[in-house]
Amino acid sequence: MDTEAKLRDYLKRATADLRQARRDLVDVQEKAAEPIAIIGMACRYPGGVRTPGQLWDLLDSGRDAITGFPQDRGWAVEEGDFAQEGGFLDEAGAFDPAVFGISPREALAMDPQQRLLLECAWETFERAGLDPLGVKGSRTGVFAGVMYHDYAAQLTTLPDGVEGYLATGTSGSIISGRVAYTFGLEGPALTIDTACSSSLVALHLAVQSLRRGECAMALAGGVTVMAGPSTFVEFARQGGLAADGRCKPFAAAADGTGWAEGAGLLLVERLSDALRLGHPVLAVVRGSAVNQDGASNGLTAPNGPSQQRVVLDALADARLTPAQVDAVEAHGTGTTLGDPIEAQALLATYGQDREGAPLRLGSLKSNLGHTQAAAGVGGIIKMVEAMRRGVLPKTLHVDEPSPHIDWSSGALELLTSAQPWPQAGDTPRRAAVSSFGFSGTNAHVVLEQAPAEAVAPAGTTPVVPLPLAGADEAGLRAQAAVVRDHLDTAGVSLADVGATLVGRAALPVRAVAWDAEGLEAVAAGLGQIAGSPLGSSDVVFVYPGQGGQWLGMAVGLLGSRAFVERLRECDAALLPLTGFSVEAVLRGGDDWLARVEVVQPVLWAVGVALTAWWESFGVVP
Repeated sequence: MDTEAKLRDYLKRATADLRQARRDLVDVQEKAAEPIAIIGMACRYPGGVRTPGQLWDLLDSGRDAITGFPQDRGWAVEEGDFAQEGGFLDEAGAFDPAVFGISPREALAMDPQQRLLLECAWETFERAGLDPLGVKGSRTGVFAGVMYHDYAAQLTTLPDGVEGYLATGTSGSIISGRVAYTFGLEGPALTIDTACSSSLVALHLAVQSLRRGECAMALAGGVTVMAGPSTFVEFARQGGLAADGRCKPFAAAADGTGWAEGAGLLLVERLSDALRLGHPVLAVVRGSAVNQDGASNGLTAPNGPSQQRVVLDALADARLTPAQVDAVEAHGTGTTLGDPIEAQALLATYGQDREGAPLRLGSLKSNLGHTQAAAGVGGIIKMVEAMRRGVLPKTLHVDEPSPHIDWSSGALELLTSAQPWPQAGDTPRRAAVSSFGFSGTNAHVVLEQAPAEAVAPAGTTPVVPLPLAGADEAGLRAQAAVVRDHLDTAGVSLADVGATLVGRAALPVRAVAWDAEGLEAVAAGLGQIAGSPLGSSDVVFVYPGQGGQWLGMAVGLLGSRAFVERLRECDAALLPLTGFSVEAVLRGGDDWLARVEVVQPVLWAVGVALTAWWESFGVVP
């Protein structure tokens, strides 16, 4: 080969290598910014809130969840110059340890924050359509925000034998570790304490871990239960506690924060995986960022420039401009120092160069109080629900906008009343959530409305089973009642409820309903099936031959994608042999019921398609 030919060959190979390097670089960049899907949520908040739907009901009705100090904790606080009110969790000490394989003695030594996080983890998996007992061995991470570690100090007397569990029961590191251990999760497990920004920092770390491939799914959130009243006493001494215990975000009447408790968890995974696996996508995390105030104007004081930077960093991670975000769920604690600094940072970033509607601003703390390590995740749940419903709820306790904020310096509107949140054409709704810890650690997350969901063919309603299971008969009846009430209040379809229930744990006492009346029957104690759940290797399908046909057979299943796709595969195989379409026969009249040459192929095809239908619900691996 002459020199010129060698040079051409070298240049061709070099060009090919360069193109491949560019493709690899683009792939790395895309993975580093891949959207993250929120596929499940669970929570506990003041006002009796036990589900995301109940949280939305509280917000939609404009309720205030602040109450007096709990009477079941032995809190002894002398009358002082502050209101003994806040946002508290009902039955914070209630727990069913047997479900999690925990003995009653060990449960007594466990910080209620551990117990609540276990319950929320179970529910989060179920709400994503996943069996909590079926994720063992998965590369699922746990990122838990916690800032209180004082449960052990409140324990004065304990039953004999409990002392040996105190180390694991009250350790902060065990809060995330116990969730991983209980469910057999083998991704990263971290407990994060950046004070009030803990749960949003936890979500940021979960997003980064997913993008780096450290885990396939992740639980992210936070929990706060105050074992004693010391936080109220200390903040009142510093003059930072609201006189009536209520947060008044960005209001002229703002006079301090109000403390509260809560717990919230999200189950997140890469959007591409969620779509591939058919998991529900409630919303999408487009970007997030975390930074620090550094040596600013005080150890615990907020810093405006740092808040502006974390906003811009999160937008850069999301590959969006400020004008593309519709609303911000603010940190908004109602303090005279913090609120004006936060508002000015938002005005300087989101409030500039907006040609359309102004940025809408609100704060969940006006309803619940400041739930501290659970505040950020509560804001995420609020905005996910708001995006799904197309409404921005109002912020309470605002007499008038704060005069300490220059509202004219940008396009920003405080949500003093509920506002519709229309979608502009194909552009999805977008919102951001802020959390700032008095540690100086700031976090900001940008959310986007979920992609359009697939719908059933017009005029058809897919038939789905409603499987129910409990550890005992009382648990089974209670679950049936909850599902029945959910159908009434949440406006969801039987198909959606069935798709979620199928993924739940197959506990020993079980029943199956097909409609609301069946749920009522199970709730009344009828139809329980006791026994150990079958393993997948024990599943057998048996279908009848001639004589099993009837008019309208399988018509109710023609709205199921899994059933129809397999039926059409059978049709394609049979058509050259039979000369007719099985699907057309099922949708037609009754003239085929006595024709053996038609009945036999139809029964075979329906049996095969019915097996595929059950497979789509996870009955067969």
